[in-house]
Amino acid sequence: MRQGRERVGYQLIVVSVLVLIAAVLASLSLGATGITLSALGRVLHAYVFGSTDAERVTEQLVLLDIRLPRTLLGVFVGAALAVSGAMMQGLFRNPLADPGIVGVSSGAALAAVATIALGNSLAAPWTKAFGVYALPFAAFLGGFLTTTLLVLIAGRRGQLMVGTLLLAGIAIGAMSGALTGLIAYASDDRELRDLTLWSLGSLSGASWPKVMAILPFMAIIFLALPRVTRALNGFLLGEAEAFHLGIDVERMKWLIIFATAASVGAAVAVAGIVGFVGIVVPHFIRLIAGPDHRFVLPCSALLGAALLLLADVIARLAVRPAELPLGIVMAAIGAPVFLHLVLRRGVGGLE
Repeated sequence: MRQGRERVGYQLIVVSVLVLIAAVLASLSLGATGITLSALGRVLHAYVFGSTDAERVTEQLVLLDIRLPRTLLGVFVGAALAVSGAMMQGLFRNPLADPGIVGVSSGAALAAVATIALGNSLAAPWTKAFGVYALPFAAFLGGFLTTTLLVLIAGRRGQLMVGTLLLAGIAIGAMSGALTGLIAYASDDRELRDLTLWSLGSLSGASWPKVMAILPFMAIIFLALPRVTRALNGFLLGEAEAFHLGIDVERMKWLIIFATAASVGAAVAVAGIVGFVGIVVPHFIRLIAGPDHRFVLPCSALLGAALLLLADVIARLAVRPAELPLGIVMAAIGAPVFLHLVLRRGVGGLE
């Protein structure tokens, strides 16, 4: 039985890689301009030899300066949200512990909104000190503090109370939303429009500086994954059992919290609030390959990236030449799946 599950897990990794490749190609090929990936060869030739042909310049702008950084950001945001969801579900042993549900995304969004709206006034020292990294660092700190507060509230005698976690997450999310609304209320018309569009989620502002700004956070996540896999598998048995297996439970908890805050904070900073990726993808993987995090984590990263890229393609094409907010598309996909999960399993533990 175990060997059968492992075989399915490895097969799912291969399928996930192929699905992600297809999603990347679709993201690079499809858009309102009509320029497809077939132009890439001409673009690279023109770029290397310095062609100034107007058509080649336009194709280069679309493929290399707009779609490519947008695709890379989509890969990171989707992978980060799906992996953070999988880690939180493993830590709390509950399939509903998505960062968006328990308030982590709201905390990161509050910090990001404060940086956007107050960047020229109260938050000016922060933005001057960190420059292009000010927004992702602020969102990371917001997510980290929110996650830490949740652990402190839900922790009882060394155990994390799932029911308390979910209720506390709802309360923290509502409080963060109220403070975000207060900041928006005090903003001028331009700032209010920027905040509204940002809060709906989008990759339309993708650029190479944003890609460079989130590279340190990508490094944190990928360095943490091999270290937390065994711990998350141990947590499936319970914290006491994990301790007897030789896992440093408290240290692993904080590492998971740190990695989750980094991934959610960076994703929120560059794409706004995009929900349900952290619930839909890990749940789908567990249905197929089981709860082993050796497969759940890498497949979550691959399929989460693919799902977000496909949602972004839909957002670009559905009402072209305009563009739907990414958060709306993901909510339309993820909300029915989440409702099915709630009706089928309640707030029980992981399989």
